[in-house]
Amino acid sequence: MVRVLICYATYSGNTEETAKLIQTRLNSEGMETTMYRIGKGPIPDPSGFHAVVLGSFTWGKGATPGIVKDFVYELGWKPPNVYVFGTGDTQFGGDDLFCKAADKLAKFYCSPIAPLKIEQSPRGSQEKHVNNWTEGVIKHCLNFYKKQPY
Repeated sequence: MVRVLICYATYSGNTEETAKLIQTRLNSEGMETTMYRIGKGPIPDPSGFHAVVLGSFTWGKGATPGIVKDFVYELGWKPPNVYVFGTGDTQFGGDDLFCKAADKLAKFYCSPIAPLKIEQSPRGSQEKHVNNWTEGVIKHCLNFYKKQPY
């Protein structure tokens, strides 16, 4: 069974809501998921998972929040198969800064697929984007899983 760790940082609840939609979709494919809210308790050991889904909002002028930077530092290594999503608001900085934290994290982790970027809440028409992106994660995870000995 494919095991996925979903880690997210949230203040307004939008990133958490997106994480839950991703979790629901992954679970519907028979994948085992563990949710972890960044900054709340000890970090689960990512070596026990086939993939990590990492979600963050964007802070200030395109910055990755300190809590997420601390998480990356505490993790201490770059697990394979990190998929990144982010929530943001084009009202603050326009398209150039929109979900910039997700772009930075995806680049840092050499994510195999482009990051998912959600304008504020994933409700409504954006839920389709969450599902489409998650389909890419599922396909990539299943291909990776078939090649793993554990």
